[in-house]
Amino acid sequence: MAGTLELLTEALPAAAGSARLLSGADAADDYRGDESLTVAHTVPAAVLVPVDTAEVSTLLEVCDAHGIPVTGRGAGTGLSGAVVPTPETVVVSFEEMNSILEIDTDNHVAVVQPGIRLNELDQELQRHGLVYPVYPGEYSASLGGNINTNAGGMRAVKYGVTRHHVLGLEVVLAGGRVIRTGGKFVKSSSGYDLTQLVVGSEGTLGLVTEITLRLQPRLPHQATVLAPFASLEEVTSAVPRILDSGVSPLILEYIDLMTMAATKAHVGLELGVPEEVEASALAYLVVMLESTHEDRLEADTEALAMQLAELGAMDAYVLPPGAAAELITAREQAFWVSKANNADDVVDIVVPRASVPRFMERIGAIASEYEAFIAGCGHAGDGNVHLGVFTGGDEARCDRILAEMFDAAAGMGGAISAEHGIGLAKRDHFLHLEDPAKVELMRGIKDAFDPRGIMNPGTIF
Repeated sequence: MAGTLELLTEALPAAAGSARLLSGADAADDYRGDESLTVAHTVPAAVLVPVDTAEVSTLLEVCDAHGIPVTGRGAGTGLSGAVVPTPETVVVSFEEMNSILEIDTDNHVAVVQPGIRLNELDQELQRHGLVYPVYPGEYSASLGGNINTNAGGMRAVKYGVTRHHVLGLEVVLAGGRVIRTGGKFVKSSSGYDLTQLVVGSEGTLGLVTEITLRLQPRLPHQATVLAPFASLEEVTSAVPRILDSGVSPLILEYIDLMTMAATKAHVGLELGVPEEVEASALAYLVVMLESTHEDRLEADTEALAMQLAELGAMDAYVLPPGAAAELITAREQAFWVSKANNADDVVDIVVPRASVPRFMERIGAIASEYEAFIAGCGHAGDGNVHLGVFTGGDEARCDRILAEMFDAAAGMGGAISAEHGIGLAKRDHFLHLEDPAKVELMRGIKDAFDPRGIMNPGTIF
């Protein structure tokens, strides 16, 4: 490790002796991992905090020549262990490459560096009446991290996930080559789509140093409806019918009873639901609508409330703006609530949304079989289910439960991760379930981009 640091100090004279190049032992604990509940932090050989693409290029040229592994890092809010280094790794933190380079209001495009955080970008876009609509649960996450995991979040039911809003990238490849993909346009039939190949690759193909994002107009009016149901099955069965109605919700989330209770206690949330309703509700549906006109929003909200009653809701409460914001913020805290209550793991499985009732029935059977507690919430509109697994610290039992859950999802045409990524945490499960022919193709792509295998080794494969 000392040799790696000395080599970089000599090869990167601009960084030598500055705080931007650190030994792994001297670097803060944040550089040693992410928020994964199952992958332990590891001290890297060194940490580089570059300020421009040229420094990243020089680093990768040096590391490729000497076979030194490299792991890129954003805000470290990931949940899959994808930024946990090896002891031989150089961690590249993009915290200082955090600028908004351009906001093009005519083309509805923003050009940003990977270290910019979602909340920082959103604050600036408000001034222009625009929005980057991807809304993962942690709004302090960086755009670079979102690109690498193809982050989704609550608004995916209307706006899709990260890849639907990435128009172009600047990427530094192993060996130091810099390429640009895509641009300020939404259509292209010109060869392979390298932009979308890099999105979701978890830093295994190269380091993203610039991002061109597609933006949307910011709609001024929003309303949030909270609907308690007597069973989770009723909630999940109602979702397809709501989407059939054409109201196009911005957010469509389910929260089970235990998660709602724990979340309310965690953040001190009061929603004004009568005690007699709370006492018999086993699950909740949260629906947020948006519109350009207040009268249209009111009409859509009224129609939604009537439809929810027809679908079996015990009631439908249109929340005041303050309470709505508190509820959405509390929903974002679901992972931290699970962590505070000693969850063994939290998963982000996805199945076709019409299969969610059947999948949740299977989850109940698994919990009973293994005498475990499994609770959660999820993006009901797109079939993405977030579940905390509680076994009291029995790692072997938790692993068997996860294997059963992932197998059930795969059997229903789903996938083991919708938005958190594979990383190190789910790698073995991914390789066990995935088609070997597909894995071989992925390895071939990895080899083409990174012949010496220095880019985030151990992640995914």
